Amino acid sequence: MSHTVDSIPVSHSGSLPRTPELLAANAAIDAGEPTDAINELRTAAVVNIVKRQQELGVTLPGDGEYGKSMSTAVDYGAWWSYSFSRTGGLALDEDQQWLTTDIQSTPGNVRTTGFGHRRDQAAFREAYTDPESGIFSGGAPKLFPKVVDKLTYTGHDAVATDIANLKAGLAATGLEQGFITSIAPGSAMRIGNDHYASDEELVYAWADVLREEYVAIVEAGLIVQIDDPSLAENWDQITPEPSIEDYLAFSQLRVEALNHALRGLPEEQIRYHLCWGSWHGPHTTDLEFRHIVNAMLTVNAGSYSFEAGNVRHEHEYTVWDDITLPEGKILVPGVVSHATNVVEHPDLVAERITRFATRVGRNNVIASTDCGLGGRIHPQIATAKLETLAEGARRASAQLWK
Repeated sequence: MSHTVDSIPVSHSGSLPRTPELLAANAAIDAGEPTDAINELRTAAVVNIVKRQQELGVTLPGDGEYGKSMSTAVDYGAWWSYSFSRTGGLALDEDQQWLTTDIQSTPGNVRTTGFGHRRDQAAFREAYTDPESGIFSGGAPKLFPKVVDKLTYTGHDAVATDIANLKAGLAATGLEQGFITSIAPGSAMRIGNDHYASDEELVYAWADVLREEYVAIVEAGLIVQIDDPSLAENWDQITPEPSIEDYLAFSQLRVEALNHALRGLPEEQIRYHLCWGSWHGPHTTDLEFRHIVNAMLTVNAGSYSFEAGNVRHEHEYTVWDDITLPEGKILVPGVVSHATNVVEHPDLVAERITRFATRVGRNNVIASTDCGLGGRIHPQIATAKLETLAEGARRASAQLWK
């Protein structure tokens, strides 16, 4: 799958800032107002954002996740919450189990607790509960659903629209390929469950549901990016801290379920995205990359996207001194971050790219962002970050191919 051109390709992790018109339309949908023109609006917005990516130097664009509803400019969860409207068997969880449930794990019996009981939050409770801290913004947590019946996929029309919109953008720019994001079973399952008898039943039910979305994107000739922060950030959602061995065994089930969902699909059209969660917290309880890099590489994907510009994880590029990238695979490291308003200097971006290229080969690297920029930083800053990403890739290429 490695590219054989004379420059480092440029991509990003999916979400891009929504236009004011798109935010207003999504807010109207949330309010139950008629929005007959929403599809035309989304199509035009996707075409424009693909054009804008091309202008900024992105060579492997996405649809900005514009088919995943955001009704406010700050939204850390649209990458996940979009799946609720595309899945049958769910009902609104008035008790917010995903947030409030307090589950204690024991050796050999690892389970995730509610998001509100994460260990990083416990260590920095004062900061997390201070509305002026900047860790979370955008209002109170939204109500999430829980599983109350057999899960089914109901998003056929929605994903077909996503596909058509991105293809329209590609046709308008002449770009050959693009990607659409889709949540992983292990990440989707982190809501309340009143139906399935075990985690294994639940994650495989999600795998069967989400496979339909993966297949639709791949059969359309596009790349599907599997968004799966759970592989890394579930570590922080287990109390007390488990052993590495127990955590890897816990994670293996989720990787196996994902591979079940991906069975038979061409790896060159699968990109796997791992992160430690996009909220702007301390992240002191993040699991080191070295502990999960091999688990990541067992996912049946052709390329692997992960945070490498985030100051908590930038130093971990050295894992590739000891890990051999499998033949035909590509790394898509984040070399600019969603977690700071500071715009990285293009020379720093080039340096970050070169760190990977000298370790795994210049034809096995695509420059990207840590996580999605949409819903996390101001649109003007997001634009500047994509510009410096592309310029950094140009500078790295000039060095790597001189």
